[in-house]
Amino acid sequence: MRELNRATLARQLLLERQRLSPVKVIERLMGMQAQWPPAPYVGIWTRTTDFRRPTLEREIARGSVLKANVMRQTLHLVTRRDYGLLRAALSETNYPEQSERAKQLAPAVRELAGTGPVTMADGLEFLEREHRLTGIEARRAWRAARIRAHVLHHHETALWNARPEGRFVAIAEPEAHDPTEARAEMFRRYLAAFGPASRRDLLTWAMMRVAEAQRALDRLELRRFRDEQGRELLDIPRAPLPDPDVRAPVRFLPKWDNVLLAFADRTRVLPEPYRKRVIGMNGDVAQTFLVEGFVAGTWSVAGGRVVTEPFAPLSRATRGELAEEAERLEEFYAA
Repeated sequence: MRELNRATLARQLLLERQRLSPVKVIERLMGMQAQWPPAPYVGIWTRTTDFRRPTLEREIARGSVLKANVMRQTLHLVTRRDYGLLRAALSETNYPEQSERAKQLAPAVRELAGTGPVTMADGLEFLEREHRLTGIEARRAWRAARIRAHVLHHHETALWNARPEGRFVAIAEPEAHDPTEARAEMFRRYLAAFGPASRRDLLTWAMMRVAEAQRALDRLELRRFRDEQGRELLDIPRAPLPDPDVRAPVRFLPKWDNVLLAFADRTRVLPEPYRKRVIGMNGDVAQTFLVEGFVAGTWSVAGGRVVTEPFAPLSRATRGELAEEAERLEEFYAA
């Protein structure tokens, strides 16, 4: 397990911070969870040197980074380049935007958003007026048709201090990709960022069926390993596999951080006894911190101070390192 932990941390930029732009980090991680607006900012801060929030906000404002529903139908920040790849890769998955109703409604929804930002209220009013859809049926139809029509969350909803109201804008149609080739590239990039990983891990991350995933995996050159339970793990050639004894520094993770959600077996980073304290029944994922590579507690911000809640007693040295990292995070919040 320690070998998997260190490989994952290295690929997630959690062993050593790197001097990378926000766009490079988002592409390297195949998107960053963005249900909570500050989450990607903290996620980039904890992985890089010298990150400033306005750097990411400029990329969002100019449209090189988008806020979109992709893997698991959840909100991520992805680059414009990756958006088209991911949409093609997921286009044969049984997501709601592939339904016949979504296909029927998408052109009209795209036209509705063609003249400027629209709200969900605008969309629901349109569906009731033109298609007699109301209630939960209308909400589901709006979401599916909007996603299919490439009508995405307005960039202001992805800022650190996001506007509270949800607005949506139509973006240019993305470049076309062969779906199977797109999936193969998506899985190659997943393994580069999260591997080695089992097929079950990969399917959990993508929320995809076995057959469509296997067709894409068959096109990749892969390394194969076995974990402690004898399960097959897939990886790409020449991906880093650091020494399991390399030291892992304290790191703070935001809500819904990728590294806690990208696996069926999360114990490579999240010890099983702590899982229910971190991941709620409603799917909420707490802000956590890592000690020696594993989740060791949660954190929050109160009155400008970072408050940590360890799950178990920490050594004096670890408490000192945690306090230093918390002070850096406070400075980031205050900037």
